[in-house]
Amino acid sequence: MHKWPTSALLALVLLLPNCSLRTLAVNQIGNAIAGGGSTFSSDDDPELVGDALPFSLKLIEGLLAESPRQTALLVAASRGFTQYAYGWVEPANDPSATDRRLRAKRLYLRARDYGLRSLTVSIDRFPARLAADPHAAVALARKRDVPALYWTAASWGLAISLSKDDPDLLADLPAVDAMIARAAELDPEFENGAIDTFLITYEASRSGMSRDAGSRAREHFRRAVERSHGNSAAPYVAAAEALAIPAQDRAEFDSLLENALAVDLNAEPLWRLQNILSRRRAEWLRTHADDYFFGGE
Repeated sequence: MHKWPTSALLALVLLLPNCSLRTLAVNQIGNAIAGGGSTFSSDDDPELVGDALPFSLKLIEGLLAESPRQTALLVAASRGFTQYAYGWVEPANDPSATDRRLRAKRLYLRARDYGLRSLTVSIDRFPARLAADPHAAVALARKRDVPALYWTAASWGLAISLSKDDPDLLADLPAVDAMIARAAELDPEFENGAIDTFLITYEASRSGMSRDAGSRAREHFRRAVERSHGNSAAPYVAAAEALAIPAQDRAEFDSLLENALAVDLNAEPLWRLQNILSRRRAEWLRTHADDYFFGGE
């Protein structure tokens, strides 16, 4: 049986004269696309995926123009723009790459907005509620909202990390705190430790504001490794950057990167792409280690 390309199916769907039929068809295609992320996540060619992602993201946006409250697509857009910005746009610690950082920030904010739209489908007037009282707003979320909470918080937090001179964005930190805390409360095992991996860096970045932030970051690292059964390189790389470098612990830094590079890419096929990207980051950090540690080992 001949399988039509998704883009061709979308073109045919948009020609349907009945609005209800068109919306139903768009939702069905959208659900298929939103649930089809394994094709990318198990790939072993980051360049191929990076080249394909912009088309996929624009296709999702085209579907959302027809069905703007399709939650699975909204979450897929939030996740996709976050991953594309982090994995392929934001430069690796290159202070001269201003244009790429600005583009990454714009993409993170785009991802945040799709996440907020998804949460608004579940929680009426969610952005306004979040601005007025973040903890009261997220208290209305349920377990089904965890993916939207996570990707909205992650994209927003990453945008803030690129905006240290933007007081308006820095003022949004309480919203990020509330969303990631609620996601952790509702589903601590989400995506095998993804929340803990995010919180390694997030808590460590607050060490100047909280005496216990460093110990909390280390506990999140322990849990991230435990929940991923040691098969994810991301927690090791996050800990090397967020914990070992600030502590100027070269031995711990080297050990964490060795663990990241030792992760078996075939142990969890659906994590293959993420692990390849994390291992590339580990290699880059190891090559540039002398730039981060004063006085050598």
